[in-house]
Amino acid sequence: MTHASLAGAGSVAVRPSQSARRVAALAALCLLVLGVSGCAKLHARDLLNKGVQSFKNGQYDVAIEDFKQAKDLDPTLLNARLYLATAYATQYIPGAPSQENMQFGNQAIAEFKEVLQTDPNNLSAIDGIGSILFQMAGTPFDEAKFEESKTFHQKHISLQPNDPEPYYWIGVIDWTLAFRANGLMRVDYNKEHINKQIKDTDPLPPAVRADYVAKEGALIDEGIADLKKAIQLRPDYDDAMAYLNLLYRRKADTVESADERAALTKQADDLIDQIKEIKQKRADQPQPAGG
Repeated sequence: MTHASLAGAGSVAVRPSQSARRVAALAALCLLVLGVSGCAKLHARDLLNKGVQSFKNGQYDVAIEDFKQAKDLDPTLLNARLYLATAYATQYIPGAPSQENMQFGNQAIAEFKEVLQTDPNNLSAIDGIGSILFQMAGTPFDEAKFEESKTFHQKHISLQPNDPEPYYWIGVIDWTLAFRANGLMRVDYNKEHINKQIKDTDPLPPAVRADYVAKEGALIDEGIADLKKAIQLRPDYDDAMAYLNLLYRRKADTVESADERAALTKQADDLIDQIKEIKQKRADQPQPAGG
């Protein structure tokens, strides 16, 4: 082989492929037509699409990195921020006390709040914060987080008053707080009255009842009203009926009259019957044929 042929062979080896030349040409065209900013936005959308696919496949760590890059490349791309927040929230495990787990929850809240800075009425972000705060409030118990979660459900109501979901969640939060307070009061009473214990189903002693009404009465009434509203908007809302049943039982602990207590307990029992009927109707409905 001659020096000429070696030189020729070498020149062929380093010559860009047709595909590489096309990519370079497209990149140059992108820069020419759209500029650096436009190309960054195109890349951001590509990363968003890749992240969504990874998210759907359960590859949350990979998805998070794609969403973070997409957000950095195009801060106006709200879907990248929403997906990033959702990916963090998905990795949060309710009740797990590790620092890493708590960080997932806090990062989700921070990302959702960034969305609201740009779009204050974004329902996905509003609901996302309300949901993750509710999950984080349970263990360890944090009343302030429950109350903060409620404010985001109330914000949803102010934007879409005919949506039953936020009314339901307010009712759930109110029951959670009222139920816990009820249990703690019973425990404290039983510690101080060893020879006169009260069961969970017994009426509260007068002094304890008065304290319970003062602390939780308004909360119970709010929860009942919101759950009724949820059921009004969705008449077959059996989950709302279940919590309304529970709140009627807490309401029964706030009344002095045995007749009032019995009436509230009957309302609670009637709701259980309604729930059974709704579930039976659903079970009796023809199921769609499989594909």
